[in-house]
Amino acid sequence: MPNIAAIFKQEIARLSRKEIRQQTKPLRRAVTQYRRDIAKLKREASKLQNELGRLTRQTGNGGAPPPRSEGNGERARFTAKGVRSHRARLGVSAANFGKLIGVTGHTVYKWEHGSAKPRKQQLAGLAALRTIGKKDAAARLEKLVAKQSSAKAARTRRARVKRAPRK
Repeated sequence: MPNIAAIFKQEIARLSRKEIRQQTKPLRRAVTQYRRDIAKLKREASKLQNELGRLTRQTGNGGAPPPRSEGNGERARFTAKGVRSHRARLGVSAANFGKLIGVTGHTVYKWEHGSAKPRKQQLAGLAALRTIGKKDAAARLEKLVAKQSSAKAARTRRARVKRAPRK
């Protein structure tokens, strides 16, 4: 015959384990959910770290913010896409855009395609052009064309005078 004390002890242990399971079941669920959340946050953090590294490599400046344009050529930013979009926004040809800056249309074409970069003086001109609109650009072009045509006429007159036959 089994010992009643041993049976009683086994029953108390069984009931205790059952009660403990009931009490810890919500905690286990919560812990499981927290672990899922933590794993999800770790994956997101890893993705963001990878994205940051990729963007840092693309910019090539070690993650430093790009300098702000203050109108001088030393701190003005330059991107080929920026030149292309600004020229389109002004609605002018590459040649006319170049006239506004003081370069040729071919130079503007090279800037837009990334095969050349502007010098400091030209960067200053680009920065100055960022502040004007379509109407201002058209007005400046008219003045430049008028000035160039009058200078050309003067050169032609001087050339004619020089070619006059001497007696």
